[in-house]
Amino acid sequence: MEFGNGAGHVDGPRYLPISEHGLIGDLRTAALVGTNGTIDWYCCPRFDAPSVFASILDADRGGSFELAADVPTRTRQFYFPDTNVLITRFYAADGVAEIQDFMPVVDESREAARHRLIRRVMCVRGTLPFAARIAPRFGYGAEAHTVRLQADEAVFESPSLSLALTSTAPLECDGTDVWSHFKLLEGESVVFALDRISDRLRPRACPRAEAEEQFEATVRFWSQWLGRSRYRGRWREMVHRSALVLKLLTYVPTGAIVAAPTTSLPEQVGGERNWDYRYVWVRDAAFCVYAMLRLGFTSEAEAFMGFISEHGIMRGTNATGPLQIMYGIDGRCDLPESELRHLEGHLGSAPVRVGNAATQQLQLDIYGALIDSVYLYDKWGQPISSDHWDEVGAVVDWLCDQWDQPDEGVWETRGGRRNFVYSRLMCWVALERAIRMANRRGLPADLPRWRQNRDAIYRQIMRQGWSAERRAFAQGLGDDVLDASVLMMPMAKFISPTDPKWLSTLEALTADLVSDSLVYRYDPEASPDGLRGSEGTFSICSFWYVEALTRAGRLEEARLAFEKMLTYGNHLGLYAEEIGRTGEQLGNFPQAFTHLSLISAAFNLDRALG
Repeated sequence: MEFGNGAGHVDGPRYLPISEHGLIGDLRTAALVGTNGTIDWYCCPRFDAPSVFASILDADRGGSFELAADVPTRTRQFYFPDTNVLITRFYAADGVAEIQDFMPVVDESREAARHRLIRRVMCVRGTLPFAARIAPRFGYGAEAHTVRLQADEAVFESPSLSLALTSTAPLECDGTDVWSHFKLLEGESVVFALDRISDRLRPRACPRAEAEEQFEATVRFWSQWLGRSRYRGRWREMVHRSALVLKLLTYVPTGAIVAAPTTSLPEQVGGERNWDYRYVWVRDAAFCVYAMLRLGFTSEAEAFMGFISEHGIMRGTNATGPLQIMYGIDGRCDLPESELRHLEGHLGSAPVRVGNAATQQLQLDIYGALIDSVYLYDKWGQPISSDHWDEVGAVVDWLCDQWDQPDEGVWETRGGRRNFVYSRLMCWVALERAIRMANRRGLPADLPRWRQNRDAIYRQIMRQGWSAERRAFAQGLGDDVLDASVLMMPMAKFISPTDPKWLSTLEALTADLVSDSLVYRYDPEASPDGLRGSEGTFSICSFWYVEALTRAGRLEEARLAFEKMLTYGNHLGLYAEEIGRTGEQLGNFPQAFTHLSLISAAFNLDRALG
């Protein structure tokens, strides 16, 4: 195996496609492992920390952990059943071997800080030579580091972070990177362990016996967690993989759920639509609560409700209202956006961004998403506390005064505020669900005022959100442009799924925005969004479309559309945000929004099929 310059990369394409990756994690951070055996994305010690390996964003300067057979091979990647333990197999003329990649999930606070990443190489048939190169690049590739090598241990030190690599194979060092060459016979194994270290966390070896013990403990953790699922329907494997992805995107110390574990994977290769998704979008996380509750995972929903309460999310006093659209995983409000100009971006897609300036946007739909999740948790989980109800009441009172104004909308466009129908729809949801909670539990509320505003929103959408020319509900009040976000109307119980106006809307959306079951959000030419370039179809909208067809009773169409969407998942059943023109995955990966909508579509379609 030849390694390249800089961070090094295996002979072949400089960048693997986004979809050619699996995800591992420890509920605090995560790593992407390529089908070639390379870890090319890893942030330590948490999701939003600077990267240690980022060759997915810059093949030369990003850093990587390469590990692969040193002869020509075919590879296949799969998960150990019902877990987030990833296995990459190498098939060569002289043998078969595999890498087992996992991050032990540790409860104890001290050991949890270690963030151990274990790579176990095992030869299962014949004999195979292997080569490894460990080339961290700290601080998104901007911080210099040193390496100290002692026997089977290498310590990488940078101003902000230190990592220790231990191995049961011999290590060599060139002052920046560490590499290893070894040969395995059938039944033999080699273990690499990468640990965060500090004054309190000293390096610790990882002999084969300990690696086996931690492997078994990690398998047991994930299997037992998934065993709590109540889903027994069709597509169980896909639904459970999506649930495992959502769990991997949970930051256990606070209960936060990140939108995706990556930043700046492009929505258009070579374009500028590259964003940092390693934060908590109120909308995405609230919908995640719905998906988790559907499957019976009430403790995850409870943890997110704890995040909302503990960090005073509904008691905010931002310029745009009580809620921001997103927060840091520790609840912080300030997420300044900057560009990393020293990184070339995935396949040259610049800029690479960290932070997200969309925190300053007004998106009124988030109020409906959050209050709907509170309503569902109150119904299916635990009754919410009196303090929590006071927060809900204050937010709904604020919304009564503020719903009738333009905002940036669900898609975070950067072309100015408009009167989006979806924003009005979700304001209606916020008021309607709050009224339901108050009535069901006899909670104090200004019900006459809430009902008056709920009904005013309904009438406004019906009168001004309906385009007589298109015979469909439009993107904005008084316009004729279509938008896939209105697919939420029957799911939100705003309109009957068989209402003539809705069926007409579904026909119009199918004609304008659907391409072989794949759904575009909107047409950027008809509705400029303030950004250059185009984008692919939006996977959450494709699953919403399945659900809309299901609710309209068009079950054969719904099932075919769903089965087609499943073919666009990667080899592990993982989805990025978008699907490109030739079926390639685009955007940050894997994306929570897509996986939670898969769960919802599968659940409702399975129930309708009986």
